Amino acid sequence: MVSPVTVVKSEGPKLVPFFKATCVYFVLWLPTSSPSWFSALIKCLPIFCLWVFLLAHGSSFLGAHSSARKILAGLIFSALGDAFLIWQEQGYFVHGLLMFAITHILYSSAFGMKPLNMSVGLVVSAVSSVSYMLLYPYLSGPFTYLVAVYIALIGFMGWRAMAGLQLANDLWTWTKMSACLGSVLFMVSDLTIAVNKFCFPVPHSRAIIMATYYAAQMLISLSAVECQDVEVARKRS
Repeated sequence: MVSPVTVVKSEGPKLVPFFKATCVYFVLWLPTSSPSWFSALIKCLPIFCLWVFLLAHGSSFLGAHSSARKILAGLIFSALGDAFLIWQEQGYFVHGLLMFAITHILYSSAFGMKPLNMSVGLVVSAVSSVSYMLLYPYLSGPFTYLVAVYIALIGFMGWRAMAGLQLANDLWTWTKMSACLGSVLFMVSDLTIAVNKFCFPVPHSRAIIMATYYAAQMLISLSAVECQDVEVARKRS
């Protein structure tokens, strides 16, 4: 297993723009009550930086790793979703929901179907079902079905991300750990959005939503790459 120190040395510098962009977002803290293209740009900027993070590994890397290409595509749809949600009060919430639904499909495909790990799938299904049951009394109209489909998609994504982490068998790497933690944080972020929008105001909801969301996207992006320094060392040995 690659040590965390090696990972930080190899991948940390490439993530510096992402951390700076995230700090810019939280420092400016643009109000959602007055959406603008500038506020959309600031919100999407950390995701743009994750595009650059993956592209910085080179076209040959992306060409050889379909999972990395799918995660990059997911980040593109995520940025579109972020932009739509800036104008959610103007009727674009469903558009954002659709963009993130596509993102979860792409991420699920990137994580793959092996190992199957049905026990994890059953746990995620139970958590997803309970979440929908709690939200259901507050839903009406098309959202009754749209939210159900969305929860199913993000739950499936979470299952595929967590399935690869098999601690008992020591069949795991830091990339699988990143995918697992990223999917959990993504679900926490989206559940907070749902509760805050449909049920009741969540204290400090925006800070919770965006902090977990940016962390999730960073971890999922990290899960697409292997430590290049280690790969070089292995070739030399």
